[in-house]
Amino acid sequence: MADLKLTDVEKAYGEVKVLSDINLDIQQGELVVFVGPSGCGKSTLLRMIAGLEKITAGELQIDGMVVNDIPPSQRGIAMVFQSYALYPHMTVRDNMSFALKIAKKSKSEIDAAVNRAADILQLGPYLDRLPKALSGGQRQRVAIGRSIVRDPKVYLFDEPLSNLDAALRVATRIEIAKLKESMPNSTMIYVTHDQVEAMTLASRIVVLAGGGIAQVGTPLELYERPNGEFVAQFIGSPAMNLLAGEIVGTGAQTRVKLAGGGSAVANIPTTDADMGLKVNLGARPEDLVATDGDDFLYAGEVELLEALGELTVLYFKPESEGAAPVLAKLAGIHTDLKGRKVKLKADPSKIHLFHNKVSLLYR
Repeated sequence: MADLKLTDVEKAYGEVKVLSDINLDIQQGELVVFVGPSGCGKSTLLRMIAGLEKITAGELQIDGMVVNDIPPSQRGIAMVFQSYALYPHMTVRDNMSFALKIAKKSKSEIDAAVNRAADILQLGPYLDRLPKALSGGQRQRVAIGRSIVRDPKVYLFDEPLSNLDAALRVATRIEIAKLKESMPNSTMIYVTHDQVEAMTLASRIVVLAGGGIAQVGTPLELYERPNGEFVAQFIGSPAMNLLAGEIVGTGAQTRVKLAGGGSAVANIPTTDADMGLKVNLGARPEDLVATDGDDFLYAGEVELLEALGELTVLYFKPESEGAAPVLAKLAGIHTDLKGRKVKLKADPSKIHLFHNKVSLLYR
């Protein structure tokens, strides 16, 4: 297994630069997830690591060796794609062993590798079946097994669950998590647009945006300490609420007066120089609670609600045309709140403050 390092990596198609200033160290044993909006370059970056796309500038190292000009087959990498890409006329066993046969491995080596992968992925009962006799989740496990038998230095996953239905996505995501636990020294890079996959699978998440890296950190670091408004709203579902305000009190805690008439205290230190600073206050829907008191962060009319049993999502009527509605997720069932005016507050430790789209914690 391997460490992987990208230094000042760029990718351009002619005059169009799609990725730049990519600097990232991935340690052996990590499962690093690339996330970002469509078109941000996460799959392109994965394909550059695989050798399927040429690196325009910069350097890619695997185990200390620069591999920019080394062909994909010699990089010690195995890739699992969105589509299963299984040979329909071959059994599961033959699909998994095909690469080893091409490499002229002995029958005993091939059998040992296939049986080991089948045990890890619980594919033993299906080894003699054709792909058409398998479910979508089982086919994806075969595709993963085809990578495992090669014993690569780095595993690459390019949105491997995107073609599965909701139930199979959950089941296969659990299988991938178990796979990582059974192979603790394996290095894996996983591309997805699904936040749940990223938050539950990753040891670290790389958020890509605007052709570069917006932030790198553990799932909880990105959730609890986003470095800017983009990451704050991209990580978490529904997205974080942003409310315009002004700093009216500084010190170990910061008091903000909000444009909508509310106010809030945040556990974020500021100085006298910050007095009067225009900021956006961030509060996640799940951190908001209803209050009857005069000390409230936001007050508005509930225009729509979604009663989900264990919680209720409230959508408040936007303050102006085109403005994003404020959302709150309240524990329990609150169908009686539709059409009513509700006040909300949040714990000071859960409030974020941004100036010029950057968190005050990262100035």
